[in-house]
Amino acid sequence: MLMPVLAASPCQAGEFVLPVPRVTIYPGDVIADTMLVDRSFRNQDFDGPGFVSAREQLVGKVARQTLLPNQPVSTNGVREAHVVKQGQPAVVIFQSGSLIISATAMPLQAGAIGEVISLRNTESGTTIRGVVHADGTVRVGSP
Repeated sequence: MLMPVLAASPCQAGEFVLPVPRVTIYPGDVIADTMLVDRSFRNQDFDGPGFVSAREQLVGKVARQTLLPNQPVSTNGVREAHVVKQGQPAVVIFQSGSLIISATAMPLQAGAIGEVISLRNTESGTTIRGVVHADGTVRVGSP
C-alpha cells in the first residue's frame, strides 16, 4: 500500500520536528522508512544531541530497545546493523605489503562495520581480535 507523500509544514515559533516511530519497534528490528512519521514538539527537552533529529539517522539501523509510537528516539536507542554474526564463520585477513593471508575464524561476538571484535581461530584455538569491514571480513594485524 502506497502512502501519500505530504510536504512538511513550517514549524511555528518554539516548535521543532523529529522523526518518531509510527508503530512499536522491538529490539533487533531493522528500521524502515515506512515505520517512521514526523512529529512536531514544543518541549525543548527533546531538542538536542540526545535525540535523533533526522530520518537518515534511523533508516537501516537496528533498535537496541523498544521504541514506542510517537515518542522521540534516543541516539542510544539504535545501532548499526551487524555485518559479522556471533557463531557464524567469518573470513579473517592479515595483510602486510603484498603478502595476504586469509583464514576462517569463529566470531565470539557480533560486530558492525568498524568495530573491533574477538574471534577464535578454528585451527589453533587461539583468540584473535580484528576490525570488521563492510564486505564481512575481519582484518587483523597492522593496517
